[in-house]
Order: sequence, then C-alpha cells, then structure tokens
Amino acid sequence: MGQAFGIVDVNGGTANTTNPCLAVEIIWAQNSTGGTRQPKVSFYVNTANPGNHKVSDWPVNNNDPVTGNRVKDPYGTCAGKDNQACAWQYGWNMADLDAQTRGVSDPGGYRWWLDVETINSWQSSAQSNRADLEGMVSYFRHIGATAGIYSTAKQWDPLVGTVKSSSPLYGLPSWIPGAKTLSNAEKNCRLAPLIHRGTVMVTQWTTKSGNSDFSCPASSPKT
Repeated sequence: MGQAFGIVDVNGGTANTTNPCLAVEIIWAQNSTGGTRQPKVSFYVNTANPGNHKVSDWPVNNNDPVTGNRVKDPYGTCAGKDNQACAWQYGWNMADLDAQTRGVSDPGGYRWWLDVETINSWQSSAQSNRADLEGMVSYFRHIGATAGIYSTAKQWDPLVGTVKSSSPLYGLPSWIPGAKTLSNAEKNCRLAPLIHRGTVMVTQWTTKSGNSDFSCPASSPKT
C-alpha cells in the first residue's frame, strides 16, 4: 500500500485470458494516494496477432463479439483470412472482450495500456501487427477510453514498423520498462517515445519484489 498510482493487469499473461486477481488488484489501485500525472487506476492488456493458424478466436467476419453488430473495418471485409482486415478485427475483438467481459466497471473511464512484447504470438508482417493494434485502439476510443503503449524500442520497432500520422497509434504515450533502479527509470523519461509525436509518460524499473513504475514529469520530450 502507499503507491501513488496502480496499473492493473487485465489478462494475466496472454491476450485472451482473464487475470484471476483482477478484482482485488482494482481495489488495490483505487486505494492509491494520487498526486502524479497518472490516474489512480489504469489498466494494461496483453496483445498478440496469432493469425488464423489453429486459433479458435480468429475472426471470420466483422461482427462485434459482444453486441453482434457489424463493425466498420478500415482494411475491408474479414473472412477468416490471415490479412490486415482480420488482424484489425482481432484487435477490436480482444479489446472489446477485455473491456466488457473481464470484470472492469465503466471501462470507458480509463487509460488502457497495450502491452506489446515479442514473447507473445505475432505475424512476420509489421503491417498486419500494426492493424491488430489499431483495432484495439479504435475500440477503446469507441467507448471513450484512452490508450498508450507499453514496450521497448527493440520490441516495438520490428513488430510494428513505421506508424503513419493517419494511424490511430500515432502520438500515443509510451510506458517504457527496462531500468534497474529508480534513478535509471527517471532518466528513461528522457528517452525517445515509441511513436512519433508521443510522450514518455511512465517508466518502469525492476526490484527484488517485482516491478515499480515512475510517472514522468510533463516536460518529458516529444519527437
């Protein structure tokens, strides 16, 4: 207890599961003291782009998995193929399930960080991976929420490639891990953000008991 803010794990390690401790961890975050740029409670979700290879939840149409309504996909019609249209729809679907089925009340009232790590399943196509994450961000914006990216440049750059100004990802804030001490985490606020026109908003350092996060000052540089 005594933390200034809490960023709560929604999935528990993979993109299509629920953290069994989610309810308890939300209460923990709600008891944060505040006083930083960060809200007392925000969430992070694991991300992936597995393609249609033996994945039961790969989309075969553009229907929302919760409402059943057809979703307008900027990459066209999804028909179950391993392409940008279905990657975008998969991202939308995962974000929808994260927000609506895992136990988060008022999901539109939070920031949702997308955890992008090479340890999860990704396609060799950066365009397809980018479409997947764009689908997630589009869903969160659809419900009134905001989004950010948790990753490192070594993981983000080869997985996602160049983010154009027309992309929903453009300008999103960065949460950057990798520091070993609080002092190094503070210095990492001066790193280049993961996405052009974004800002490094949070950094992370590793301790013996786990990970801790630092809220960067408002003067952190943009690119």
